[in-house]
Amino acid sequence: MRLSQFRALLVEEFGASYAASLARTHHVHALDSRTVDEALESGVPPRTVWLALCDDMDVPEERRLGRDVRPGRAGPG
Repeated sequence: MRLSQFRALLVEEFGASYAASLARTHHVHALDSRTVDEALESGVPPRTVWLALCDDMDVPEERRLGRDVRPGRAGPG
């Protein structure tokens, strides 16, 4: 997963305003209690950050690849 895809999924799932706030302020336990932005800046792969955030925010499995992508039909990542 590229960073641009990560950011697009973040906005799609949470909305532009909340996504930006969430990335800056929400500490994810699975990422050593770092924020999304801190984890990405320290080199954690975007896919790892996305999945950890999805777990933390209870994003349903069927929306983790985007709202119009069905599991098993996703592109490379």
